[in-house]
Parts: sequence; C-alpha cells; structure tokens
Amino acid sequence: MAKLEAKLGMIFDSVGNFFSGKDHLPWCDRDIIAGCEREVAEAEKQSSDELMKECLLRLSWALVHSKRPEDVQRGIAMLEASLPGTSDLIQQREKLYLLAVGYYRSGDYSRSRDLVDRCLMIAPDWRQAVTLKKTIEERITKDGVIGMGIAATAVGLIAGGIAAAVSRRK
Repeated sequence: MAKLEAKLGMIFDSVGNFFSGKDHLPWCDRDIIAGCEREVAEAEKQSSDELMKECLLRLSWALVHSKRPEDVQRGIAMLEASLPGTSDLIQQREKLYLLAVGYYRSGDYSRSRDLVDRCLMIAPDWRQAVTLKKTIEERITKDGVIGMGIAATAVGLIAGGIAAAVSRRK
C-alpha cells in the first residue's frame, strides 16, 4: 500500500510539474552575478590565463542561470565566443552544457537539445546533462500539448461560428 501511495505521489508531482512548468535548474540572482563580475575584474589584474578562464566560466554559469533574459543572452554570447578555442574535453562539455541551459532559459528548446546531445557525446553518463535533456524533452512535449489544445480550441470556435451562421440563415 505504501509503494502504491508513493507511486501515486510521484505521478501527481509529475503532472503538477508538467502544468506548472517547473524545472530542476537552479536560478541565480543579481548579487551572485555581481560577485562573479568582480572576480573577473580581479583576475584581469593578476594576468593569469587559467584564473581568468575559471572566473569567466563561473560568470557564464551565473548569467545563464539568471532570471533576467538580458543576462542569459550575455552568458550565451560569452560561451559561444569562448567555445571554438576550447580543446579540453571537460571544459568543452561544461560550456556545451551551460549553452544548453542558456538556450533552454531563453526558450530555444531545439537548440538546447542539440547542445545537450553534443555534451552527451563527450560524456554519455553525465547526470546533469541527462537530467537537462529530460527536462528539455518534457518542455517540448508540454508546449506541443498546449499548442494542440490551442489549435483544437480555435478549430472548435471556427466550427461553432460557421454552424451558428448556417443555422441563422435557415
């Protein structure tokens, strides 16, 4: 009985998350972004390339996890600019993942899915990327269901309007 209740609870949670649009990605506030920007400024003074790369990656992480669309776009731009020069596979994986998060946050789910797939080619069992892919696919499914509902409603309204017009002519 307890197992059944637990499974039912999971189903209700999934349905609730489906309609509420919740995801499992963390959000980042403006204070954290400002702190990362200060780290980048300090790293510039120290002339250490490695430290600078680490600080820029942290700043990119904070930006793509922001609730502000302009921060997310800035993070995407930073990551896209730095990705071609990245030869280390772990760094490449991280940047692809963060780009996928950024595009997910900005609503470009197909681009996000493509990037997370590239990330999974590097690290097929990386749980963060697997979870993000699942989140993206759930969101695409949800948007498709909502789109079909809107289309069905529109068709129903049009058909109802035509039926009313025809019945008035008689």
